[in-house]
Amino acid sequence: MPYPTHLLPTTVVGSYPQPDWLVDRATLRQHGVPRAHAHDMWRVPADLLEHAQDDGTILAIRDMERAGIDIVTDGEIRRESYSNRFALALEGVDADAPGELRSHAGRVTKVPRVVAPIRWRFAVETRDASFLRANTDRATKITLPGPFTLSRQVQNDFYTDEEELAMDYAVAVNQELQALKATGVDVVQLDEPWVRTAPDKAIRYGIKAINRALEGIEGPTVVHVCFGYAAVVADKPSGYGFLAELGDTIAQQISIEAAQPRLDLGVLRDLAGKTIMLGVLDLNDPTIESAETIATRIRDGLRFVAADKLVPAPDCGMKYLKRDTAFGKLQALAEGASIVRRELTA
Repeated sequence: MPYPTHLLPTTVVGSYPQPDWLVDRATLRQHGVPRAHAHDMWRVPADLLEHAQDDGTILAIRDMERAGIDIVTDGEIRRESYSNRFALALEGVDADAPGELRSHAGRVTKVPRVVAPIRWRFAVETRDASFLRANTDRATKITLPGPFTLSRQVQNDFYTDEEELAMDYAVAVNQELQALKATGVDVVQLDEPWVRTAPDKAIRYGIKAINRALEGIEGPTVVHVCFGYAAVVADKPSGYGFLAELGDTIAQQISIEAAQPRLDLGVLRDLAGKTIMLGVLDLNDPTIESAETIATRIRDGLRFVAADKLVPAPDCGMKYLKRDTAFGKLQALAEGASIVRRELTA
């Protein structure tokens, strides 16, 4: 199905809860957001894993459809994290002998090591996209980690120039996006949460890398920025240190987290001309919002964004939520958007 033409089409950021029979959620939480391999999180033997992931993907698609979501994803059911499925498949990356990155808080994370030029070797997610399209009649979206974020999630043991590293990632991402679009998927999205953690470098070469990644990609394109999964980052800032700059990307849509941090939506004025994928589901709150609460958040967004340029969505990926909570929140999202849509077209 082509991209929806009605006002306020709803979508998800990307991920949906993986079934408990597929993933050991306690082990996943121990990994945090995996950058290196996290094979131990899967409950299913390797020879049956792809079939099990297919079944889990169909469950995710059906939940999104039943909830009333207009633009669905595959739920990223096959992924250990939003980024490592693609990141670990590239040439130039040593995925078997990971390095380490230390956060400002002192947390040490295992990450892939870059040991040679980054190059795209083969299509990583085209089967995911084709499987999604074959199992839904809704508009479809597939996500990829963005080049700037990829360049910040590795131990760089090869490049002397960080910009060169990011630009080589951009070329690889672009090649994957071309392969994804060839499957007929409607929307492609780049996840770029790390632009806000290094805004000076994002200004210097991050926008350039994002634009190279999106070069020549037709149809709706999205760049998603957030403050991190609610399950990992509970206390979030109330504003972005890097947002207006995304207006200089060639992405048609900018996806932002707004519900949990209670974002001052006046910042959306800085993205005039872009379609805004607005986060209206607080994923840190286990309570399922009412449809009217969602409608109110959408109305707040409409104070700064035209109705034909607003796409209601969750704040971030829903991977770490309980499945019934995620489903209930998506139902509220669809119902809240429907309330406001009726108001606008009455």
